[in-house]
Amino acid sequence: MNRTAAVGYEERVTESDAGSAVELRKLCADTVYEVCKLSTTLSAEQRNMVADNGISIAEAHFSETAWFRGIYVGDEPVGFLMLDLGMDSEEPGVSLWRFMIAGPHQGKGYGRRALEIVVEQLRARGTTRFYTSYRVGPGSPEGFYRALGFEPTGELVDDEIEAVLRW
Repeated sequence: MNRTAAVGYEERVTESDAGSAVELRKLCADTVYEVCKLSTTLSAEQRNMVADNGISIAEAHFSETAWFRGIYVGDEPVGFLMLDLGMDSEEPGVSLWRFMIAGPHQGKGYGRRALEIVVEQLRARGTTRFYTSYRVGPGSPEGFYRALGFEPTGELVDDEIEAVLRW
């Protein structure tokens, strides 16, 4: 997907999940601090598996292909995700660059629903592959990604196992 495809992404995407609205919202000056603080709610093992939200947001501002959103339930931020829309034509697809759900909100289905919303958006734009990568060990999201249907590609990306969800 090229950079111009990012223009078509909604500023705010909402879907209902078990009576709670899971939303992907664009961050602004009023919301960025609360989303950054979510990183402190992760266990030490989980913090070793994903970059701090503040670092991710800073990196996104220097990337032409980053698309990032806060994950909200009602008015409460519960997570963060960032996509890399700049995969090349030899490997078509989009990559989940960063993803986290705050510790107190894990296991409630919010992460699954947030990624389902992303996949729905990608399908609507003709994308057929969604990539991610992860490390193995305590705090690893491997089981979560496998439960969603991601399968290892056999490749490593920055010493992480690459996985893909195809449709």
